[in-house]
Amino acid sequence: MKKRKRIALVAHDQRKEDLLTWVKYNVDLLSRHELYATGTTGNIISEKCSIDIHRLKSGPLGGDQQLGAMIANGELDILIFLWDPMTTQPHDVDVKALLRMSVLYNLPVACNRSTADFLISSSLFNEEYEPVMKDYSKYLKRTV
Repeated sequence: MKKRKRIALVAHDQRKEDLLTWVKYNVDLLSRHELYATGTTGNIISEKCSIDIHRLKSGPLGGDQQLGAMIANGELDILIFLWDPMTTQPHDVDVKALLRMSVLYNLPVACNRSTADFLISSSLFNEEYEPVMKDYSKYLKRTV
C-alpha cells in the first residue's frame, strides 16, 4: 500500500448525509488520495465537496461488485462503507460479498463514523504499509 491510498466511499441512502459530513470534515486529507464511490454517493460528494472522485455504478446496479473486483485485483486500499443497519437493502447479498472480500484481502474497513475517524487519524494512513495477507494455498489445494 503506497502513501497515496485508493479509498472507496460508499453509503446507503440513510447514511449518505453522515458520509458527506465526514468527507467535508476531512476533505483536505482525502483530496491527497485517489477516491472512488458508487453511484449517487459519488455524485453527492463530487458536487458538495468539489473533490475528484471516480464514480462507479450504483450499488444495486453492480457498483458493490465493481468494488469487490477492485479489492480482489489489488486496486483498492481502504473501504469506508457507512451502511444502514436499520433498513433491509434489496442488494444485501452484494453488500455481504463486498464486506467478505474486504476481510478476505485484509483491507481496512470502516462501517461507522467512529471507525472512519480512527482509521483516517492513524499514523499509517499517510505512510506506506504492507498488510499481512493470509495464506490460502492450503484451502485452494483441498479437495471436496
